[in-house]
Amino acid sequence: MTTDMQHIQLLRKQILEIGKEVRFLEFKSNYQDAERLGKYVSALSNGACLDNKEKGYLYFGVEDETLELIGTTFDASKIKAKGNQNLEIYLRQYITPKINFKIEDFHDIDGKRFVVFIIPAAKEEPTCFMNIPYVRVDSSITDLRPYTDWMRTIYNSHKDWSAEIVNNATINDLDPNAIAKAFEGYCQRFPEKAEEAAKWDTTTFLDKAKVTIDGQITRTALLLLGKEESAHRLNYISQIVWRLRTEKEDAGDIFTTPYLLSTSHLMSKIRNYRMKIFPNNSLIPAEVWKYDTKSILEALHNCIAHQDYRRNERIVVTEEQECLVFENAGSFYEGSFEDYIEGKKTPKKYRNHFLTQAMVNLKMIDTQGFGIHDMFQRQKERFLPMPDYDKCDPERVKLIIPGQVINEEYSLLLMEKTDLDLMTTVLLDRFQKGKPISKEALNMLRKMKLIEGKKPNLYISKSVAKATHQEAEYTAMKGFDDQYYRDLIVKALKDHTSLRRKDFNTLLLNKLPDILKENQKKNKIDNLLRVLRENGTIYVDKNRVWHLAEGKDT
Repeated sequence: MTTDMQHIQLLRKQILEIGKEVRFLEFKSNYQDAERLGKYVSALSNGACLDNKEKGYLYFGVEDETLELIGTTFDASKIKAKGNQNLEIYLRQYITPKINFKIEDFHDIDGKRFVVFIIPAAKEEPTCFMNIPYVRVDSSITDLRPYTDWMRTIYNSHKDWSAEIVNNATINDLDPNAIAKAFEGYCQRFPEKAEEAAKWDTTTFLDKAKVTIDGQITRTALLLLGKEESAHRLNYISQIVWRLRTEKEDAGDIFTTPYLLSTSHLMSKIRNYRMKIFPNNSLIPAEVWKYDTKSILEALHNCIAHQDYRRNERIVVTEEQECLVFENAGSFYEGSFEDYIEGKKTPKKYRNHFLTQAMVNLKMIDTQGFGIHDMFQRQKERFLPMPDYDKCDPERVKLIIPGQVINEEYSLLLMEKTDLDLMTTVLLDRFQKGKPISKEALNMLRKMKLIEGKKPNLYISKSVAKATHQEAEYTAMKGFDDQYYRDLIVKALKDHTSLRRKDFNTLLLNKLPDILKENQKKNKIDNLLRVLRENGTIYVDKNRVWHLAEGKDT
């Protein structure tokens, strides 16, 4: 976290060295409105790209003409935009593509308060607000689209961090064991080149594998093959943190370069063992490993390939009691994880193209879009819940791989119904986890007779209940028809002559479907009483006591 003093020093330096507002630097005395602010964020992001800066800055509390530090009362957390939305949420909703801008406040030594928006430069495409890209021209914020040369500059702006040459790094900074492992992977990836590759010297091999460029050491070379003591040459964090966090244990370790070797070392830390799942009508259990080793490596290598190293963060692997969690900086670079489950989508671009290609050549990953598909497929074949991605933070990818039978009936269903395709299995998985799925997906599951009921009160179908021996659970979830409950009400009144409203709760709450929440059950009881009253079977007196209509004094 940047300190107040660091913020003030940077602000004063920018005022001293630049001395005016420019395309990546803007000053405001105070906040005006949300729409105008959104345009400034777009303009400063695009301006930073055009001026070859990593970030743009928008300061509140600085007089734009005199550059006097006057302070501000602006507090982004307290401002509401259109529709009574939080200001930051509003901006993130309408700024595309998603950029990880930050809002920080700080004070000078006199106690004056300032706010700064730190805005990443646009990459490969202009940053838009409400689908329009903006830029600063002279003293005005205007539509960027008429400035075709500037638009072209932004579209051609992507620099592959992983392909950049590391000054002063030599082949002596690479680990010989990692190079040997890399050669082995290369020959496995390209068996037709193995005989020829055996004649290459190390420099030739590294160039052929696209790890180095003309014998020069790239950031990719240091990440995958670099000695631990040479990691500092990257000038960026190159660490993978492993954390063990269970009820009984709390431990951790840090792994660094060469990643080609350290991922295997990290994997050896993970507690893996065989589990038994007992199918119905069988005394022989199905034995599966808690975690699939290929999936662990796939997840780890994906973190390495897709990490946004410019954010200077660690890759984190957390081993919890019931799952493994993999986290890397940077959002999905193209599309979302759902696009890759079926294995039909091939990504057209990568955040770290050079690094990704090298990892393909060394047989660490696959670039055809099958990695996520294979992880889901292997989990299905092991009768365990599907992997999942946490979307809470749009600037991080967080993958969860379950390592436990969270819902035994679901696992039994996969064992019984081996004809389910992968996407249907994924939808059922989301259903049994209580996660939202589309109306179309619900209709498909209903047509396949896998679920029943009406939204939001859905439950497994009778056929699935029978296949997995959940008949009792099915009845508890579905409940009985309304006539059954109405008969109970009438019988209770015949037995006791009169009852109060709370008595019907006692009578029926534990008999209504388990899928209903308590307030829904009480509403259901109200509806049952209303129907009986309207058809003349029962009535309620002025004291709110219920009676049978038979013998009522008319």
